[in-house]
Amino acid sequence: MSFLSRLFGIEKNRPEEIKRYINECKKQDLKKRIDEVEFVCFDTELTGLDYKKDSVISIGAVRMRGSRIYPGQSFYSLVKPTCELKPDGVVVHGITSDDLRNAPEPERVLLEFVRFIGGAVLVGHFVFIDRRFINSMMKRYFRIRLLNHVIDTFNIHEWLYDNDASFARHYRGMTVKKDLFSMARRYGILIEQSHNALYDAYLTAQLFQVFLGFLPESGIVSLEELLMIGKA
Repeated sequence: MSFLSRLFGIEKNRPEEIKRYINECKKQDLKKRIDEVEFVCFDTELTGLDYKKDSVISIGAVRMRGSRIYPGQSFYSLVKPTCELKPDGVVVHGITSDDLRNAPEPERVLLEFVRFIGGAVLVGHFVFIDRRFINSMMKRYFRIRLLNHVIDTFNIHEWLYDNDASFARHYRGMTVKKDLFSMARRYGILIEQSHNALYDAYLTAQLFQVFLGFLPESGIVSLEELLMIGKA
């Protein structure tokens, strides 16, 4: 069978959710103003950081439009792991083998996840880790990777620190840790619980919301401009 025949067969047999997802990701208008853009902030919990050996065990996401967060429009699911849990990981995320015993299969969770995100711009903190794991799953089950534009709040933070004097004054010469919880505390976001994919996605949305407030004065008003400073 030729390469083109195999490719056509894969595309033809993809689930309808994946076909719709592919079409929705083609429609993003880079000229849109930031306050008109649909964002989805997301996070994962993992058994470890090696995407070839470790596994996603939960995914959380929350929707935004511009800088407005919609807590009621959220996604959360445990994911049946493809490897054993590690004791040090359980200490971090608090998810046990008992919690995962009846968790849905990865393929089912992915279909629900892409249905939720559609063509929205994805946002995460150190998002390359989450994206790498999700892409590994997507390729395994559907032979594609995430097609959405992806923004990293860490990248936006670093750009603002280097280019916006009023933003840089938050530091007052101090050095702070760059992880999500440390940054959230630094910018006055209340931390109410330990790591959980949905809660961390909501924290990311709040941090993103803070940073978006500084962008208009720096001349960043369109999605295209936002991607120039924050794309992962």
